[in-house]
Amino acid sequence: MNEFQAIQPSLLLAPYVKQYWFLKMENVSQCSQRLVPLGCVALSFYRGHETYSLQEDKQLLPQSHIYGIKTNYTDILLSGNIDFICIVFQPFSTNTFFKMPISDFNNSCISIDSLNDTELYELEQRLNDTVDNMACVKIIEQFLLNRIYMLNQYENKRMNAVADAIYRGENDIQQLANVACLGYKQFKRIFTENIGANPKDYLKIMRFQKLHQLMQKHTGLTVSQLAYDCGYYDKSHLIRELKHFSGFTPTQLIDACEPSCSTYYSLFRSAFIDLPTI
Repeated sequence: MNEFQAIQPSLLLAPYVKQYWFLKMENVSQCSQRLVPLGCVALSFYRGHETYSLQEDKQLLPQSHIYGIKTNYTDILLSGNIDFICIVFQPFSTNTFFKMPISDFNNSCISIDSLNDTELYELEQRLNDTVDNMACVKIIEQFLLNRIYMLNQYENKRMNAVADAIYRGENDIQQLANVACLGYKQFKRIFTENIGANPKDYLKIMRFQKLHQLMQKHTGLTVSQLAYDCGYYDKSHLIRELKHFSGFTPTQLIDACEPSCSTYYSLFRSAFIDLPTI
């Protein structure tokens, strides 16, 4: 039995959290998933069998960990009984909830055991003892709301203005610095501190995600049309960056994508792509 549920955060936490994911899979002999850059930090709790990262010589991933913003893809092998909870944070709000600088998580998967954070460890224990998904969300939101007081409201508004500009299609770093009312170098530093990736890498990820989401919809657009719509210089530029972020050619990615009418489910599919059984 496989069950997936995506739950939206409460109104109070919507500025800070994109979604909560719950995935349960029973008696999985072998399931391969490719995790591609999403542009968000995630806090994950695995309550079932161990998981393995294929790109790290089948090294065991920590049962509970913070997954920083990635600038490349990772293949994950799941087996056994999978019970997975994931908190996907909004890009500009993650530093609200953790004591370590978000930039320390960049391209990393860090066990919560190494963070010396008693409250986070207690959250893990409570989730391990709770079966109902909505009850888990309530526990998670209590934890997150207790940490919002640490937020720098002025800087948060500044970064939200930058996020809005990026969403509208602005991809010039100097113009984004102007939106934030910061000098170029200061903007890059503050952006990296708040996002966990530098502006150049983050904008590339956002461009890739726009492309990926269009491909999920199987729109029938040509590669040249996709390149134009997503802001690539040309078809070759698109293919090169797509290969870097996903490991696929355009044809391979379209074949691998699962079209979904659900907005909630499509966010999960923007991060995970099924791979053939090994």
